[in-house]
Amino acid sequence: MRPQAFLAQVQERGEYLTPQEADRAARVVLGLLGAHVVGEERAELAARLPETYALILLNPLQAVEPLDAERFVRATAAWIDGATEATARWDVGAVLSVAADEAGPDLLRRLLLQLPPGYDLLFGRLAPT
Repeated sequence: MRPQAFLAQVQERGEYLTPQEADRAARVVLGLLGAHVVGEERAELAARLPETYALILLNPLQAVEPLDAERFVRATAAWIDGATEATARWDVGAVLSVAADEAGPDLLRRLLLQLPPGYDLLFGRLAPT
């Protein structure tokens, strides 16, 4: 997927006014996600993302411990200037739902097996995949 197409999808789902807002959200969310998924699954997801975002996923922000879904949202809010938990949840949902579409159901299922319960909702799925 080309970077512009990825950002356009994030911008549309997040209802961001500019591509820069979508880019900011994508960088933070994928950076945090990269700290929580490992191995083949992380590499496979990276291969399906534009190179810029793949590198962010592969060189993640540091996480001291695995974050449950709620703490993941709070961490996102902490990394985005002016964000609240509500806006961060929106950012996470916009980015991870696009990433889930790119991953496809099999890879998404394997990614979710690495993550604590609740991440299925962050990826925009109503039930565990």
